[in-house]
Amino acid sequence: MFKKIAIYGAGAIGGWIGARLAEKGAEVSVVARGATLEALRQGGLRLRQKGADAVEHESAQAVRASADPAELGVQDLVIVAVKAPGMADVAGRIGPLLGPKTVVLTAMNGVPWWFLQGFGGLIAGQRLESVDPGGAIARAIAPAHVIGCVVHASCALDAPGVIRHHFGQGLIIGEPAGGDSARVQALAGLLQEAGFEATVSPQIQKDVWYKLWGNMTVNPVSAFTGATADRILDDDLVRGFISAVMLEAREIGARIGIPIEQQPEDRHMVTRKLGAFTPSMLQDVRAGKPVEIDALVSAVRELGVLTQTPAPFTDALLGLARLHARVHGLYPE
Repeated sequence: MFKKIAIYGAGAIGGWIGARLAEKGAEVSVVARGATLEALRQGGLRLRQKGADAVEHESAQAVRASADPAELGVQDLVIVAVKAPGMADVAGRIGPLLGPKTVVLTAMNGVPWWFLQGFGGLIAGQRLESVDPGGAIARAIAPAHVIGCVVHASCALDAPGVIRHHFGQGLIIGEPAGGDSARVQALAGLLQEAGFEATVSPQIQKDVWYKLWGNMTVNPVSAFTGATADRILDDDLVRGFISAVMLEAREIGARIGIPIEQQPEDRHMVTRKLGAFTPSMLQDVRAGKPVEIDALVSAVRELGVLTQTPAPFTDALLGLARLHARVHGLYPE
């Protein structure tokens, strides 16, 4: 069912998934540019990971790589693994990869553009302007193509086309409208054969929201303070602030059918176990890359407006994160 597979976004996560699929014999193509394109053409996708012997091994998988999606043609499966600020560019170029039955698997952080498709109670079907201004993404990638994905793994780029897998194998996938389908089961089977711990969610938005519940606070706070996660949680006042944001997000989620029974402190305990790690948004700030404020915070605020849920702490978080990013040229005016 998925013979031809394209990776759109061969960064840490996209490269990891693509390399594992290619290793199992899938016909993998990659849309890439610049140094990444050159690296893939010369050495393929290189994956560094620890084997059963606890020793790190490196493998290289040959892939077809092009900067022009039209050269790759229609695919059975397109895995989109770009950060949210890059989705507008993807929407403008992905068309040649899509046929009537092509599945688009979105392995991305935060609230995706399809979040309210077939879900959301009284606001189901509405478009989120914060993540899809003007509806350009939805027009380019029709909802019928989409299967959502939540990644529970840690990977990094050592160099263009060179991916290091740290830990985690989890991929949760699901239909935006919920329920089961032949294609989602087939996709889960493909991913399991490639060694991923792939599971099918009966409602993928709930998995998206639960991961977001932890990401939406520590990430932006780290970006505008420069602090690692442990220092953020060690400050009583900052921890109290992000807990207040999380309580607002929990109420918003409850109003669209995603109740969370945990308290913020329960999630903080999980985060503490990761130690002094540098959140992805702070990594982007240091690298001078656009930050994912809209998918992580603006979308939550917009959902709060749509559900008439007051969220003053979320407003403050968004304002601070957005102002900092604009001052540094990492978020549009």
